Amino acid sequence: MTLGTATGAVLGLAVGGGLVLTWSRFPIRRRPTLDARLAPYVGEMSAESARRRYLQDTRTLTPFPTLERLVRPHLAAGADLLERILGGGTSVRRRLDQSGSVLSLHEFRIEQLIWASVGFAVAVGVSLLLLGGGGSPILLLVFCAACAVGGVVARDQRLTRTVRDREQRMLAEFPTIADLLALSVAAGEGPIGALERVARVSSGELARELRRAIADARAGAGFVQALDGVADRTTLAPLARFVDGVAVAVERGTPLGDVLRAQAADVREARKRNLLEIGGRKEIAMMIPVIFLVLPVTILFALYPGLVQTSSVVP
Repeated sequence: MTLGTATGAVLGLAVGGGLVLTWSRFPIRRRPTLDARLAPYVGEMSAESARRRYLQDTRTLTPFPTLERLVRPHLAAGADLLERILGGGTSVRRRLDQSGSVLSLHEFRIEQLIWASVGFAVAVGVSLLLLGGGGSPILLLVFCAACAVGGVVARDQRLTRTVRDREQRMLAEFPTIADLLALSVAAGEGPIGALERVARVSSGELARELRRAIADARAGAGFVQALDGVADRTTLAPLARFVDGVAVAVERGTPLGDVLRAQAADVREARKRNLLEIGGRKEIAMMIPVIFLVLPVTILFALYPGLVQTSSVVP
């Protein structure tokens, strides 16, 4: 493929994109949809409301704020289309809540669209290079589409990994928080006062969740209901047991210090067992470089002098 052909392909893509943008801005294409007409009446429940908030928001999701503001209407429309294609908004909202993210579902779909666009752009660049070697255009087109889909999947997997890492940090912080709560309760504080004190002096993901629960309780929700929200935003069984113990202590006035100490001890033992399991898996993985790299080199160094001596003796 010559340089002129590559230039023609790039110009064709630019002209095609310009025509698509022109067609999308025609008045016939800008009629208000049913969601747009119903948005003033359903408020926050409407996808159109989320789209309007994004268009009016001053925050940006990319390192290129000026370019993002120019293409915001198209990003918003693409995010709506992506949500209709993928679905699963309830699961995504739950994982966003579990990750402690401030992103809404609409903004997350926009990030997925941006990742897909970056993957597609990189694939187009690679395809232009491969076309110079005579690659098949159909296969390269499929490669570009696969990279775009891979960008969407990669952003979703990153969200899942963020949730898992955050829960691991919360599990690591739990014994210390439980010991502090037990110490506060033993010093004469009530369960609610102990939670407020520990949440105020502590830092980390678990303390952040406790502060959120206390804020929800002050905003009008019941304290037990606010604690149940902490358990609902995680998948950690020890944290669910902790919330149940605090809720029972608040409702019935039962002793809480011994329960918290026992829960902290259980979590520490679980972490020890987890570390032993991880160490066992790492030990097996460490054998791979030893067997396939270190051992062959050692044998080679041991046998090489003898081979050299033998070859010099043989006439």
